[in-house]
Amino acid sequence: MRIRKAVFPVAGLGTRFLPATKASAKEMLPVVDKPLIQYAVSEAISAGAEELVFITGRSKNSIMDHFDKAYELETELEQRGKEELLKIVQEILPPGITCIFIRQAEALGLGHAVLCAWPAVGDEDFFVILADDLIDGKLRPCLAQMHRVYQEYGTSVLACERVPHSEIGSYGVVDLKPVGPGLGEIKGIV
Repeated sequence: MRIRKAVFPVAGLGTRFLPATKASAKEMLPVVDKPLIQYAVSEAISAGAEELVFITGRSKNSIMDHFDKAYELETELEQRGKEELLKIVQEILPPGITCIFIRQAEALGLGHAVLCAWPAVGDEDFFVILADDLIDGKLRPCLAQMHRVYQEYGTSVLACERVPHSEIGSYGVVDLKPVGPGLGEIKGIV
């Protein structure tokens, strides 16, 4: 029961991050020295994902460009002897990891975005990662913890967070029930 595919619904308008997202994809906003999406991709890969499926929208080409090979940049860095920077650029996407980009033609919500991944995932189980939140997994990444729960219980697993009642209209809302002992609010896994 190993999950090999991760879906990243990244077609949204980023309205919670305005005005920073007026001209830039929210997933490409930098956190220290990497764009937000890079943290989510790294977490998916560390949890075992080998195929990354990005559901994109209009004006999200920067995400595709970020994970594409940059021949000119790599050649320039190599010629200038900037080995450390070259290594950083080349390690954005490890060998053996495949990226698939699917355009969501119409913004019909998260459920529709996930449904757009059907041609790439079919009947396989897969991760869905919302890349606009950083999650501190402490000693073990959150997605790896969720994958362990999935393997043990064979059921869908959600990681959720509490939001202020005044902001509830900006988020999806779920009613939660832990699937087993010790799996609940403390670990953030249900």
